[in-house]
Amino acid sequence: MNRTEQREQAFCLVFQSLFHNDETLAIYEENVAAVGDFARELFEGVSSREQELDDVINKYSKGWKANRLPKVNLAILRLAIYEIKYLDDVPNSVAINEAVELAKKYSGEGDYSFINGILGSVAKGEE
Repeated sequence: MNRTEQREQAFCLVFQSLFHNDETLAIYEENVAAVGDFARELFEGVSSREQELDDVINKYSKGWKANRLPKVNLAILRLAIYEIKYLDDVPNSVAINEAVELAKKYSGEGDYSFINGILGSVAKGEE
């Protein structure tokens, strides 16, 4: 499984954890597929820093706080912000592009531009 596929798997785990936090990995592996190493690293990293990631979302989103965002967008943003802030081997442009592609696939129409804007601001703030 390549990184893009594992990133999508991590997105599914992060999204699922918004509803069933305790057993997310076990439920996913039992019902869907084995979790890849990169997907596990992303999921565990996001899970351990949820409040910090939400604080970043709150800082850069105008008029929308993390707790008011659609759950799909929240999961995508948490994942991408984690990559931007903590994974030196993933270029910011890759994290942003992958998040936009996830939004195009899973989120509402036009939400990808909102996600792109927030992540662009986050990346500029990290430089």
